Amino acid sequence: AADVFAVTNVNRRACRYMTIACDVLPEWRARIPAVVHVDHSARPQIIDRADNPLYYDILSAFERETGLPVLVNTSFNVHEEPIVNTPAECIKAMRDGRIDFVVTDQGLYDCPRS
Repeated sequence: AADVFAVTNVNRRACRYMTIACDVLPEWRARIPAVVHVDHSARPQIIDRADNPLYYDILSAFERETGLPVLVNTSFNVHEEPIVNTPAECIKAMRDGRIDFVVTDQGLYDCPRS
């Protein structure tokens, strides 16, 4: 994280929970524009494998494929709708074309559009 963001020993713990914004280092801003706010900050979430092995492994695989150690993490909802909480709501979101895939501990899911 400290290679991409202005993460220090002081703010590292807060970065585990996406509770603070910190600067994106200048050499990374153009490489990860989707996560960079207009003031050159971002709200990173540091993932440790011990805490979340599935998400950590997804990030690691993405980095191996792209050279980018960063993904956008966003809530699973659509404008003016509540956050998705049930499998049925997830399937509806997939069928409505709001998301492409869902990853769980049980596998990768792709739902054909209706």
